[in-house]
Amino acid sequence: MKKSYTSIGGISCVLMLTVAGSSFQAQVRSGSDTISRKNIPEASVFRKKTDTLSPSGKLASEKVSHIEEVVLNAGYYKVKDKERTGSIAKVSAKDIENQPVTNVLSAAQGRMSGVSITQNTGTPGGGFEIQIRGKNSIRREGNEPLYIIDGVPQASETPSLYSTKILPWSSINPLNAINPNDIESFEILKDADATAIYGSRGANGVIIVTTKRGKKGRSELKLNTSYSLSRITRPMEMMNTEQYISMRRQAFQNDNVAYPATMYDINGTWDQSRYSDWQKELIGNMADAYGVQLSMSGGSENFSYQISYGHNEQTTVLPADFKYKTNNINANFSYLTPDRKLEFNLVNTFSFQQNNVQNDDLTLKSIMLSPNAPALYTADGGINWENGTFNNPVASFLSEYSNKTAFFNNGLNVSYKLFPFLSLKMNAGISYQNFEERSIKPHTINNPSFGQTSMNSTSSRNNQVNFSYILEPQLVGAYKTGNHHFEFLLGATLQKTQSEQGAIQGRGFESNALIDNIGAASVKTISDQVRSQYNYTAVFARFNYQLKKRYIVNLTGRRDGSSRFGANNRFGNFGAVGAAWLFSEESFLKDVKWLSLGKLRGSIGTTGNDKIGDYQYLNTYIISSGIYNGQTALNPARLYNPDFSWEKTSKKELALEIGLFNGRFNFSGAYYENTSSNQLVGIPLPATTGFPSVQSNLPAKIRNTGWEFDTSVQVLRKGKFRYDTSFNLSIPKNTLVEFPNLEGSTYSNQYVIGYPTTIAKVYQYEGIDPATGLYKFKDFNGDGKITSPDDNKAVEKLGVRFYGGWSNHFRWGNWSASFLWQFVKQRNWNYNRQMLLPGALSNQPVEVLDAWSPSNPGGSYMEYSAGYNPQKLSLHGFFQNSTAAVSDASYIRLKNVQLNYRIPMQKPGIKEAMIYVQGQNLLTITNYFGMDPEFYLVGYLPPLKTYSLGFQVTF
Repeated sequence: MKKSYTSIGGISCVLMLTVAGSSFQAQVRSGSDTISRKNIPEASVFRKKTDTLSPSGKLASEKVSHIEEVVLNAGYYKVKDKERTGSIAKVSAKDIENQPVTNVLSAAQGRMSGVSITQNTGTPGGGFEIQIRGKNSIRREGNEPLYIIDGVPQASETPSLYSTKILPWSSINPLNAINPNDIESFEILKDADATAIYGSRGANGVIIVTTKRGKKGRSELKLNTSYSLSRITRPMEMMNTEQYISMRRQAFQNDNVAYPATMYDINGTWDQSRYSDWQKELIGNMADAYGVQLSMSGGSENFSYQISYGHNEQTTVLPADFKYKTNNINANFSYLTPDRKLEFNLVNTFSFQQNNVQNDDLTLKSIMLSPNAPALYTADGGINWENGTFNNPVASFLSEYSNKTAFFNNGLNVSYKLFPFLSLKMNAGISYQNFEERSIKPHTINNPSFGQTSMNSTSSRNNQVNFSYILEPQLVGAYKTGNHHFEFLLGATLQKTQSEQGAIQGRGFESNALIDNIGAASVKTISDQVRSQYNYTAVFARFNYQLKKRYIVNLTGRRDGSSRFGANNRFGNFGAVGAAWLFSEESFLKDVKWLSLGKLRGSIGTTGNDKIGDYQYLNTYIISSGIYNGQTALNPARLYNPDFSWEKTSKKELALEIGLFNGRFNFSGAYYENTSSNQLVGIPLPATTGFPSVQSNLPAKIRNTGWEFDTSVQVLRKGKFRYDTSFNLSIPKNTLVEFPNLEGSTYSNQYVIGYPTTIAKVYQYEGIDPATGLYKFKDFNGDGKITSPDDNKAVEKLGVRFYGGWSNHFRWGNWSASFLWQFVKQRNWNYNRQMLLPGALSNQPVEVLDAWSPSNPGGSYMEYSAGYNPQKLSLHGFFQNSTAAVSDASYIRLKNVQLNYRIPMQKPGIKEAMIYVQGQNLLTITNYFGMDPEFYLVGYLPPLKTYSLGFQVTF
């Protein structure tokens, strides 16, 4: 039976089929619905995607059981949704396709419970923070999930040396290489039962991306093109010139200081009647993007194929010609021999990405620049330095950060059926990535008054090549006798990854015309040319037993070996057991017609983590920048410690799934508990050792617990107008439960036992002294002064309290529409964290107009200061790191809206045509004090609001 199904919201979404009669056959293919029936008074098909069903012999009084036919990809095996014992979330091609995004993670936000996705930046080509059921590790890199693209593991991110000021964490996500329109399904494995088979790689969840395959039928040629416009979602309301100048004058008056010669905004050098909205001027442009994809697919009884090419270009909101380009080629081929014993599946993905942006994010500058600052350009179009008095932000456009990525991913799956119940499989894959980045900073980006020349210009280049291969032979069996059904899987993994990285920097050029040629630099600095290898091997097994299709037990186990550990700890054992009881199949519930599905499932198991980088247990050395006695020296970089071992995460889950009224209403609720121990961190050392830390296991435990709920309802499923809706909610909780000798460690100012690992220890803000107009903070140790770490004892719980999404789909004739609301309840840093001293040379939000003064003793901010009062400077520093800088950052966002119209086609040769409009991040409802509440690091361009128009035609 051929299956291709969709699951909305990741859990408990099913194909619904309502029947009444004695026998029937239903076929749904390529957008057409056909029903052949015999003695059936009524039959209806609710279709979510292309499918083929051939049930027969069912009585009208019997329950519809086709809910079980939804198939999920669990990586090494596939499982029917009804029979799964683990937690697997899924987003299908229907939810992904045609969205105005270049990374599928943007399309997946708000659609899955237990999966928190944060877009790091609105700059094209950036990264994402993704947490699957919370943070298990103290280290950021220790929380990254495993990415699997068409069966081949990928690096969690591409590290960059030069993009720190433009991309948060210098992070580039691996899924940037995949065109979202090429994706068939996007699955996330969450619990121990689903992830333990991946052993040490599955502690933080597994993301499985499957690209589209060809299907049996005549060849199709599809053309899809779209154009979109984007802009910032939520600019801040800043002071105008009149308000700003008034603040500045009051600040100098309060400090009892005359206007210095360098305070050009206030001393008459700059026009005090001039006003510019710098957010509009610097980051307020409309970014445009266009994409085109051409695909061909088809197949016969034994052969199928899918080939596609996609091209996308995206500009920025900056007033400059920066652009992000991607070219993707995806080719999938499948062959099944006539005797149906031997099957080949070959998947190839080629991706070429080019990105060039400026070297510095202008978001903060657009907020802080004085509203009466001079024009950006002179009358003849040159950069305006206003006689050396203006550090022009657009001068950074003369610099450039660029990167190029060539990515190749090849996956091969060969299966041979030895016996009807036994097959031999081989999964093999090759992944290659060549990442090159350049940073160019000519001296012309600086104010001419500095007197710099091209001898101050710098040019840097970094190149990183990653190559990996994986071989996974497997023996797969399935046997059924009577009420007993057995499945087993035995396999082994051999993976090798080799990385090469080298960087060079040049400084001082005779002319900036030579800046692209680092060889022309007068001073060249060559960084270490590093080659590293990562070897990974494993054996794994799965055993699944079903009794009477209602009692299910699933056992998985894996023994991993990693080259990242010393000889004594190189191997680790991981495993899980999952079970499910389909109580709706019990005889005492068989006649309950309104109950389509009732399932209770649970799992318990252990996974591991070896994400610490290579050679961490060895003595290693780096090249010294100095020369001794005419020779290049080596400096020790790391201490030897062969005794540290795997981080381990034990996972537990209990879940209930309910389907009512022939699958019209579906509900899933789950509770999970994950406990991570043996934390891999750098243990700080005294300075006398000559090393900052040594890699080791910290005896700390982090526990993540939470509730996940998913509901889907087919409100209207008959007639011309159809409507279905789904809702998901996640309530996570992160707690540091153990940390021996925490108070005596260097982590004492970062963590508190019983609190989340995302806390911030800050000063307790107690308002403004009405007599002096100065900030007040709680003196915890009572010594009469505010100091750290004695007084920053207030604990703020940063992070998410709960999150989720509400999705709706409508269809009426040739029209279809959908919208998705995303919501997040959280606390985070607000703008007070990055705000400069009110009254200094920096514009301020209009909220700062409510400052203390003798006539306004109830003001929200301390009285203005131009920065010449040491006491106020110190108090403002405390204010930036106090409870006043943390607030509610919750939001409700209209994440996606789409409207599609299928054009009736009468011309031969044209199968179908569709025009569609979409919107992304259209509306944000929040009380957050700052630009946008969705961020991970402050100071970067937030996600953009996008409008898109597209056309698709199939021949």
